[in-house]
Amino acid sequence: MFQRVGAAGYKPGLATTVALDEHFGRPHRCFRSIHVAGTNGKGSCSHIIAAILQAEGYRVGLYTSPHLRDFRERIRVNGECIPEQYVVDFVERERSFFEPLSPSFFELTTAMAFKYFADSGIDIAVVEVGLGGRLDCTNIITPILSVITNIALDHTQFLGGSLAEIAGEKAGIIKSGVPVVIGESLPETRSVFDAKAAEQQSSIIYAQDDDELLSYTIRPTDIEYTTRSFGKLHGALCGTYQVKNTRTVLAAAKSLLACGVAASIDSVRRGFADVCRTTGLIGRWQVVGNRPTIICDTGHNADAWQQLGPQLAGLTGNHGGASIVGTYPSKVRRCKASLARPHTTYGSLRIVFGMVDDKDINTVMRYLPHDAMYYWTKATTKRAISECDVMRIGRSHGLKGRAYTTVAEAFAAARAEAHEEDIIFVGGSSYVVADFLLLTL
Repeated sequence: MFQRVGAAGYKPGLATTVALDEHFGRPHRCFRSIHVAGTNGKGSCSHIIAAILQAEGYRVGLYTSPHLRDFRERIRVNGECIPEQYVVDFVERERSFFEPLSPSFFELTTAMAFKYFADSGIDIAVVEVGLGGRLDCTNIITPILSVITNIALDHTQFLGGSLAEIAGEKAGIIKSGVPVVIGESLPETRSVFDAKAAEQQSSIIYAQDDDELLSYTIRPTDIEYTTRSFGKLHGALCGTYQVKNTRTVLAAAKSLLACGVAASIDSVRRGFADVCRTTGLIGRWQVVGNRPTIICDTGHNADAWQQLGPQLAGLTGNHGGASIVGTYPSKVRRCKASLARPHTTYGSLRIVFGMVDDKDINTVMRYLPHDAMYYWTKATTKRAISECDVMRIGRSHGLKGRAYTTVAEAFAAARAEAHEEDIIFVGGSSYVVADFLLLTL
């Protein structure tokens, strides 16, 4: 499993996936689908789109990765995880076929997801790409809409060392005649997307060029958006990076409204407000405790920490608990944000932090708040960087803290030292968040 072993668990190409798909009778052709790729934000966008479709009354399949607490989180129908017995029966019944193929974990999971969706009689599936796009085993589907959230340097050993190369891999999900929404682009990626869309004769929508999102107010536990077509929206997901995701989802929602898949503006509003409740989404700026405030987030690369770092730093000190107010003036692509009057006073910031070995930890460290106490740790995965190495790198960046062997020990230490007004943040890796959330079961 890539989630545990990294590169050894990655198997590019579609040959095995096609063999599995044919064996099961091509189940992905039994339902419509929306395909979501991108470096960051594809999980959040997939869940919000699924929530909007559920609010429309559809029976919605949702396929995402990685899981945090339970493997079954990856495969859901209307927010309900695939039953454990279905997984057991699938493996027992089909192992004589798939074992000789030696599929990867993700290939087999994808085949099972599509089979389960077909067996469950879903109307539409929202399918998140696992890694890349062109050679990802989800790419056997022909969706009604493709979405690419953004492009940043991540998984460069598989996808290429430049933004243009990575964009080329992710643009591989663009299918003939299928519209595509691009959340964010840069000059070196935009030309790649334009060329691929032209080749496939696909209409292309750049969300960042749209004037749909007019303004937003980010509070510690929610976001209020003012939009051109949908009025005011209440966003249950409240990390600052969700503003970019919202812009992407709004462009996707307009596309779905235009083609008649979605019919109600109210469904868009309900999807944003109810996404966690209706889809089961966890781990995105999730507040899991109060006094002290305890937050976890799965942001795990430099692009994510460009947003997380300033948001965390802004919660303490002179800006304690401030709301962030931003606008998207007409034709201005980059948001303008300012801090509104504080409404909560927080104390010290305590960060439980660890990373895995295929991420650019030095670049991430540059975005971490300096005025914080760190509890360096490692997750229970072979890919984790040792807590001592993380502490050493942190010290080289002027960050202070102590090392702990497990996430449980690190969090326990942070919790013991925290005052009621403090903030404890847990993150740096999806696997650190996974270990932490297991403590709350």
